[in-house]
Amino acid sequence: MRVQDVIRHPLLTEKSTDLRDSENTMAFEVAVGANKIEIKRAVEAQFKVKVAEVRTARVRGKLRRQGRYEGYRARWKKAYVRLAAGEKAVDFFEGT
Repeated sequence: MRVQDVIRHPLLTEKSTDLRDSENTMAFEVAVGANKIEIKRAVEAQFKVKVAEVRTARVRGKLRRQGRYEGYRARWKKAYVRLAAGEKAVDFFEGT
């Protein structure tokens, strides 16, 4: 898997913002097949930071209905990446 394909996009939620400010941890939606080592390499390569720890969680797709038809949303994987001491978390809105 290529480094560019591992990280899909950052998770910009209230929880992830609090984690970034308090614990120097960033949250990303990642490819379902990516492991912790690939995620660490991708974050270090794309954002030029040192990673201390990677935690992952798989999110099940929710059941959704439209009239009498039902189906599931796609399953996805998220990763919480804690940066090494002395590293600064990437601010995704600093350009605006």
